[in-house]
Amino acid sequence: MKKILKISVAALCVLVAFTSCNNSGKSGGKSGALASNIAEKVYVAPGEHDSHYAFISGGYSGNLTVYGLPSGRLFKEIPVFSQFPTNGYGYSEESKPMLETSYGFIPWDDSHHPDISQTNGVLDGRWVFINGNNTPRIARVGLRSFETEEIIEIPNSAGNHSSSFITENTEYVVAGTRFSVPVPQRDMPIKDYKGNFKGALTFISVDPEHGHMDIKFQVLMPGFNYDLSHPGRGKSHGWFFFTTYNTEEASTLLEVNASQNDKDFIAAINWKKIEEYVNNGGGTMMPANYAHNVLDENTHVTTSTLKKEVRVINPSEVPGAIYLLPTPKSPHGCDVDPSGEYIVGNGKLSANLTVHSFTKMLDAIENEKFAGDAYGIPVLNFEDVLAGSVEQPGLGPLHTEFDGKGNAYTTFFISSEVVKWKLGTWEVIDRKPTYYSVGHLTIPGGNSREPFGKYMFAMNKITKDRYLPVGPEMEHSAQLYDISGEKMELLLDFPTHGEPHYAAAIPAEIIKENSLKFYKLADNKHPRKATNESETKVVRDGKNVHVYMTLIRSHFTPDNIEGIKVGDKVFFHVTNLEQDFDVPHGFAMIGANNAELLIAPGQTRTLTWEPKQVGVWPFYCTDFCSALHQEMQGYVRVSPANSNVPLKWSLGEDIE
Repeated sequence: MKKILKISVAALCVLVAFTSCNNSGKSGGKSGALASNIAEKVYVAPGEHDSHYAFISGGYSGNLTVYGLPSGRLFKEIPVFSQFPTNGYGYSEESKPMLETSYGFIPWDDSHHPDISQTNGVLDGRWVFINGNNTPRIARVGLRSFETEEIIEIPNSAGNHSSSFITENTEYVVAGTRFSVPVPQRDMPIKDYKGNFKGALTFISVDPEHGHMDIKFQVLMPGFNYDLSHPGRGKSHGWFFFTTYNTEEASTLLEVNASQNDKDFIAAINWKKIEEYVNNGGGTMMPANYAHNVLDENTHVTTSTLKKEVRVINPSEVPGAIYLLPTPKSPHGCDVDPSGEYIVGNGKLSANLTVHSFTKMLDAIENEKFAGDAYGIPVLNFEDVLAGSVEQPGLGPLHTEFDGKGNAYTTFFISSEVVKWKLGTWEVIDRKPTYYSVGHLTIPGGNSREPFGKYMFAMNKITKDRYLPVGPEMEHSAQLYDISGEKMELLLDFPTHGEPHYAAAIPAEIIKENSLKFYKLADNKHPRKATNESETKVVRDGKNVHVYMTLIRSHFTPDNIEGIKVGDKVFFHVTNLEQDFDVPHGFAMIGANNAELLIAPGQTRTLTWEPKQVGVWPFYCTDFCSALHQEMQGYVRVSPANSNVPLKWSLGEDIE
């Protein structure tokens, strides 16, 4: 019996050792999949926090989404360019002006590239900027409130794609036009595109204290397509680099006609030199219509101002400020390494990755090593600015970011992979599949002077078999990799909302302790606030009726209103009296032709209602706030237009 027992124990030990003893093995190791500890690397226990925020563009949702890393959990969708029924953004009277443009009220856009503010080239976590691609706009989201605080429209532009990328002290955020257009706009034959259309590169100054934006100047470039951009940093601070394609200046069948040239350009812009020129009065003020929408941090009300002119610069006015670097072929991404020395041009149709040298570029400029010019802008010799090439790393290179350890990571759309390569030696170190058709990738701080480097995630354009099927359209897939070792390790798939193009990520510790918990009632400067129940009232001004309302767990004040008539326009100015973290209240009115309101603690929001039928109509709180949430409701009596019913309101007693 003892002998049998010993054999059984030995067999059990062998089995345990085979299946679980080596719990430190990596995925794909010799010990098999059961030895993997990948799940541990992305698991965030209940009550614990993720180590990083990721701000991912919502693409055609028009918004910005906030995820945690490494868990891949969605924490928030921040409305930016699109109306958002969840909290009434774009529906409340306070937020409607944020979506005003020179074309009128536009409640949608196509958001592409977020970028986090920097100080001395390091992410500082104050704001995140993001572009609207369709109706050219740049938005600023405050990372204390996680709300859109400002949107500025970009004139003379179309397809605001090469944005929003910021200089290393947040002096400027840029907005480059994808589509060149006539400047100023006019009626002209499309066939006359070549030589007549212009590409506006817009430099928007950012106030260092409040973040308020203002268009400083626009550079009117040749009529190419300006695709993506990044600022110089370190030694190249003061420069900005833009990829171009369609240097053929074709206007039709671009997949053929805009792919003829062996090389297109990266445009190098010395913005410091142009800034000096502008500060000394240079440039021309051009008539232009564009909206500038700003949220007042005290009243919480957005004001929209239509501006009428913009300062434009012709490259010939500032000699030595702009140069063109030949780059194969139809380059998309334009990325600058943390040192500021290397400028990577990702040619979509090129077999190799092209890396330019900033030092060589300056030398070529100083020694006038020019291959010619394009519309008067000097074109440098390709060989004179080339730092090196990554030979045949993959098919369809798009975007590159950096880990701060001398390595670069590039996405390849056609071969569906991420490739890691070494700066300086240009050798490929590792490659991992992405399943399928990857676009951008993001490393926290990977486009700054100091990348944080532990994680990288890729954003894919097609999902197919990664998740349970939900019909012909799937949410797009992001994939998280551990890049702390020599080899990349795929950790997690997680779905993303809309079509994410790019993301900005940052360690959570930089932001989370500064996050706003509630708005202080004492600081509420809304012009129609009621900061206690004694201030509530209903006021008639002709056919406009203003209801000064408060809410607190679990009632509205007032909760019964009479004397409203068909044909009135009723404005519910609703103040949340709570002074506690994470206790918003909702307000919804039957028959209102908009969304509900979600009012944060200490905040005032306004909903407009135009009653069209007589009757007694309820309103209620939409956000579950207490055990008596269902009791949080009220009624409005609507009488005929010619009625003599007086205006009355009450709480807790009958209306006499």
